[in-house]
Order: sequence, then structure tokens, then C-alpha cells
Amino acid sequence: MRRTQSRGVVVGVAATLTAALLTASPGAAQETTGYLTPPPEIVDILDAPPIPQVVVSPRGDTVALLSRPAMPSIAELAQPMLRLAGYRLNPRTNGPQRPAGITRITLTGISDGAEHAFDAPRETSLGRVEFSPDGSRLIFTLTRYNGIEVWLMEVATGDARPLSDASINAAWGDPCDWLDENATVICTFKASARGAPPGAPDVPTGPNIQEHSGGAAPIRTYQDLLENAHDEALFEYYFTSQVATIDLATGRRTAVGPPGLYEQVSASPSGQYFLMVEVERPFSWLVTARSFPKDVTVRNGSGELVAPIARLGLADAVPIGGVPTGPRRYTWNPTEPHTLVWVEAQDGGDPRRTVPQRDRVLSLNAPFSGDPTELARTEFRYGGIAWTEDGTALLRETDRRTRRTRTWVLAGDAEPRTLWDRSTEDRYANAGGPVTTTRPGGRVIRQTGDAIYLTGAGASHEGDRPFLDRLDLRTFETERLFRSADDAYEVVTAVLTDDGRSVLTRRETRVDPPNYYVRDTASGGTRAITSFRDPAPQLTGIQKELVTYKRTDGVQLSGTLYLPPGYREGQRVPMVMWAYPREFIDPQLAGQISGSDSRFTAIRGASHLLLLTQGFAIFDGPTMPIIGPGETANDTYIEQLVASAQAAVDKVVDMGVTDRDTIGVGGHSYGAFMTANLLAHSDLFQMGIARSGAYNRSLTPFGFQNERRTFWEATDIYAAMSPFFHADTINEPILLTHGEVDNNSGTFPIQSARMYMALKGHGATVRYVTLPHESHGYASRESVLHTVAEMLNWANAYVKKTGGTTNASAAR
Repeated sequence: MRRTQSRGVVVGVAATLTAALLTASPGAAQETTGYLTPPPEIVDILDAPPIPQVVVSPRGDTVALLSRPAMPSIAELAQPMLRLAGYRLNPRTNGPQRPAGITRITLTGISDGAEHAFDAPRETSLGRVEFSPDGSRLIFTLTRYNGIEVWLMEVATGDARPLSDASINAAWGDPCDWLDENATVICTFKASARGAPPGAPDVPTGPNIQEHSGGAAPIRTYQDLLENAHDEALFEYYFTSQVATIDLATGRRTAVGPPGLYEQVSASPSGQYFLMVEVERPFSWLVTARSFPKDVTVRNGSGELVAPIARLGLADAVPIGGVPTGPRRYTWNPTEPHTLVWVEAQDGGDPRRTVPQRDRVLSLNAPFSGDPTELARTEFRYGGIAWTEDGTALLRETDRRTRRTRTWVLAGDAEPRTLWDRSTEDRYANAGGPVTTTRPGGRVIRQTGDAIYLTGAGASHEGDRPFLDRLDLRTFETERLFRSADDAYEVVTAVLTDDGRSVLTRRETRVDPPNYYVRDTASGGTRAITSFRDPAPQLTGIQKELVTYKRTDGVQLSGTLYLPPGYREGQRVPMVMWAYPREFIDPQLAGQISGSDSRFTAIRGASHLLLLTQGFAIFDGPTMPIIGPGETANDTYIEQLVASAQAAVDKVVDMGVTDRDTIGVGGHSYGAFMTANLLAHSDLFQMGIARSGAYNRSLTPFGFQNERRTFWEATDIYAAMSPFFHADTINEPILLTHGEVDNNSGTFPIQSARMYMALKGHGATVRYVTLPHESHGYASRESVLHTVAEMLNWANAYVKKTGGTTNASAAR
């Protein structure tokens, strides 16, 4: 908010920052042009290899450790990219523009620790690691400069060999899957003899025209869309694939049907049939390929058409918050040989219609003729279905208006029974999710007798304490087998034995990095499987505390307070608050505590927590709930946002860790939106850091975040919430950063560009940084280091007092 009395100070500090950026000095950014670099201790933290990802085999006897480098280079992000129908594609590889980047797969035996490793060859990367259903083999992709291959690895020996040349088509996503227990895989390949890609015309043949013939068709803002006929031709060229199976014993490849634009291909559990969802023309320039017309069919192993399932038109008129009409959400029942299941809306896909049932769930058995069988009708919107090993189904439905979710148990011909019925906002009442295992045709809920296993975050008044429960599906009684200790954060990642006594856990504490253990749930004994070291010892000594406090209207709030290494009690240090608002309808549930102060502080990417190394305190995730019944929460967005921020500032100042005039605020995406609004409507903060935000809600006129009303239905609300409309009231310095190829819905780079122009036009102190080749989140080493350097320079200039930190008693 404009404070004319501080304008002289702001200008002076701005000059200081400009001088700092133009002269190299120890501990600051070292370059005046090109990418900036933060202090060495921050660089060392970010360059440290991350802790490997772990994938557990279905047998529970082996883990695959997936190693990656800390960050890709900007040269890797600068690889060619086509932006087509909501996808990003590297035309050289016919796969994702940003591959998974795995550099090593290490197989480790859980019982004996025996290891086998496969390293990615020079200038390649690995991805899409998947165990066979019987756990004896795994497949993965290998991306070369000019294409993608699929490889096979034997778990017992670690031997690896290619199953294909660089002809895999991964344009739609994961290109391969297991067809059976361990002998056959199914993949999508580039169409043979497709020739060279279509070239762009040197001279336009005419204008590009779009037309609509009436009827409401509200569409949210999407990016990377088709824009002209040449884009359509490129889409067809790169996304057309040949589906084929590979016999692992002989290497023989067998085509399944003709080439096509196959958005989804999935094999029945028997392996005899294939569900194929093929995209058709006409394409749209306003929605992504997921909404294009589709032909849904079932084919046999020879590719012959067995049965048509549905012909779906262009879904460009779906009501806001609604679903398309006609069949959707296709899946195979993994407990039956060849039973196809899907969902159909009963309300025209419109959540505003009042109807007794929203959806019905249907199934159809081979040979897929005749009428489908109705499995269930849902009062709320269908949320998903999963089956236990004996064929019992757990079906979930959710109502957005009331935030209510229910899970039903469907067992044979018995009447459906309600297993859980709670508010989606009620984390404390969340009973967890079922433990699953892999089968041909999909995943099933692991079952022992009448019991299944549940894992969850274990949210409580004490913070998150993950658990493992055994649930009897006959009586609905639960037995707690494990709960994380209050001084650790330990998550069950796999159940290793049928009785649930042996489990694999991922355990961390404030001082111990995450590692994997075999735990005996009866005796409490543990045995380490991994011994990953602290990737950032520079952070040793930080203090961390889960803090609770209240807003003036009584809403409970919480956040995690970090104090820098070497902090002494009574010291007041500069602080940055980093937050993200969320909507609720129930004020009591909005106040539930989230997170745990027993977690290890792991930092990846351009994290605000890196400022801890430079003497700043961080108040991380102070809750900013926006509360209101139905769709009315945003009616008082500004008032509630400022009240939450005021409560957070009051709390940390009362704790004696900072002063009111040494606090800045920041956030990413909707947190950036929050940051600009707090500067526009309060005087609580000395500066703001806003990354990849959207600031003008008239550019997202058919809804944003959880707002379902349109700009024309709630014009005043859109205007009141848009900091662009209030740029003339912002006089605290603000740093804007944005990826130049941001693909997140709503956060077009033009949002930051126009916000910068508005602020500059009204005389604000503002710095605007755009990052080449970066999307909504920043990935490359150069961009991450630069972003952190910018944040640190901004915080040093506008939050730190001259002379550094002060002792609380001396300040008095």
C-alpha cells in the first residue's frame, strides 16, 4: 500500500541494490551480465546430488534406486521444442522435451543388500522404470540425441539389453507397459516410413479463422495449443504411433492395428484385448488434445476390431467444473480376464444441475456386445474405483459444493456399504489410502483374507505422523500396526509380508536425511537398507519449529518457523515469509495443522529456504485460508488474506525472532498473486518476491484456482482480487520472475510483463526477470542459481537492516 513517507528510503535502497548488482562483491552475485551466481555455500547445496528415488518390486524383495543429477543444464532445456495441443515435444526424440534424466538404476536386494547397477551411456538418460508384475524383470526407456529406446533389465543378474532401436514414440507420455507377468511388453512406436516432418509454408495461404455457431462454451485458459493448419499437420505427424507387442524371448514385434493418434492404449488382464482411444479430427485451437474427438474401440491381439465402445465429439463446451458427456474414465477390472469399466455423466456433465445421481459406473465383458452392466450410481461426482484381490471394489465419489467425499464397498450382489464419509477439508479424519500391488492389466489393492492395508499422512493436532492400519472389509474395524514416532517422520512405502509384520519405511528426522529401513511392526526393530548422507551439511544447526496462532476472527493458523544456523535466543533477524493461500468452506477445518517439524530439511531448486544460509529466518507456509460457504470464499479474499498475514507477523514479532520492519513476503504461482495483493492492500511487509504469478484475473475470465464463477458473474470480485487493478497502491519493492515458456494454465508470461509495466508506470520499485526456456517451475542449473541470487540480493537490499542483525535486548 502506498506510504509516501517511506518513498525516499525505498529509492535509496534501490540505488544500493543497483550498485550491488553492477559491482562484484564477496557473498553476492558475481557477474554483471549473463546468469548470476549466489554465494558458494548455496551453490554447493544445490549442486549436491539428490537422494535417489526408490521403486519397490511387486515381490517386495528388491528396490530400484533411481539416481539423477542435481539439475539439468540450460543447454539441455534449450533442446528443440514443439508446443502442440497441450504437449511439449522434442522433435529429435519424438518424446518429452524434458526427459526424466535418470543416470543410474541400482537394484538392491532387501534381504541381502546385493546390488546390480546400470549406468546411462554417455549423453543419454534413462526413464520410465517399471517392474514386471512378478518382479523378476524391469523395463526402462533410454533417450539418445535422436530417439528413444526401450530396454530390459534382469533383476537377478542386473543384465540389461535393448528391446528396440530408437523408434519409440513417447509423444503421449509413457510409451510401454507390461502385457503379462514377465514375457511381453506393449509399446507405441513411430509410424514407419512417415517421411520428413511437414514444413511450414513460406507464404501464408490465407488467414487463420475460428468460428462458433452459438451455445455456451466456457473454456479455461490453456497454453501450448494448436494455432494453425501447420500445427495440426505437425501434431498428426509426431503423435501418430504404431502399437506393437514385443516378445522378450524372441524379440519379435507384432503390430496391433493400424497406425493412429492413440491417446490411450491398455491391455486387458488376459492380454487378449486392447482398449484403444484414438483422437480424430476436427482438432481445436482452444483446448488440448485431451478434449479432441475420440474413437474408442476394443481390438484383439491381431489388431482386428472386436467392438466399438464410443464415438466422442469435441469436448469444448464442458461446463465450468464439469465433465464431458458420454463414456469417460476407461479402465480394465484387473481381477477379471477382460471386463471393461467406464463412467457416464447423468447430469449433462454440469455440476450446477440438480439431479438425484451425477454419474453411473458401467462394465462390459468380452465379447463386448450387448448392453453394459450397471455397477453403481453415484449421488456425487465419480472419483475413482479400485479392486481388491478378491474382486471387491472401493468406489469413491466427491461433491465439490459441500467438499464431501464418500467411499463405498461393492462386494458381489450385496448392497453397497459406506466405508468412509468425510469432508475433503478434514485431514484429521483421513483414514488413508489402500496399499496396492501390480498385476497384468493394472494395480489391485493388496488383500489378506478379509483385510486390506491403509497408509496415510496421519494429520493430527501434533502435526503429521504417518501410519499403517489393517482394515477388515467385513466389519470395518481397523488395527493400528504402525505410527511414526513423534520425533521422526517415517512413512510406510511397501508392505513386504502378507501379515503386515515386515514393511519398508522411509524414515527421516530433523537431523537425519531420509533413508529406507525394513521395520518389524510387532517388535519395532529396524534394519537399514540405504545409507544416504546429508546432501546439505551447510544447513546443520538450523532450528525448526511448528508454530500455531490465531487470526482475529478465531481461525486457527499454523506455519513452520526456521531460524538460521548459529541463531542465538533473543536475537532478532531479518525474515522472509513464504506462503500459498487455500480455500475452505469450514473455518474449523481450515485451522487444522499441516506438516511436521520432525522432517529433514531437504532443499531442491530455487528454494526460499536457501536464504537461511545468509542469516535470514524463514516463516514457511504460514496458512492463509480463504473461507466461505459454497463459492463465496473469494468474496472477502483481501480481508481474510490481510488478516492472516497480520496474525503471522504479530506471532513472529511476539516470539522475539524478528522486527516488523525487517519482514518480506514471497510466493510462487498463486503465492505470487498473494504477494502482490499483500503489498497492494497492507503495509505489513518491506518487500515482495513474486514468481510465476497471474495478476490480472480478467485474463482468466472463466475461473481460476478454485473460483468457479466467471468474470461476468463476479466482475467486482475479479477486480478486487487482481493486484494489476491496484498497481497504483504498491510502493514496496517487488521482484517479479517468470519462466519464458510457462505452460501452467492461467500464468501466461504476459501476466508478469503487464504487471511490470503497470508498476513501472506508477513509479514503483520493481525488478522483472524472465528466464529463457523455463516453464512454471525453474529447472536448469543456471536459472535456479540466478533466481536464488536475485532473491538474495532483493532480500539483502530491502529486508536486512544496515549493519546486519540486532540483539533483541539491545533493540529495546
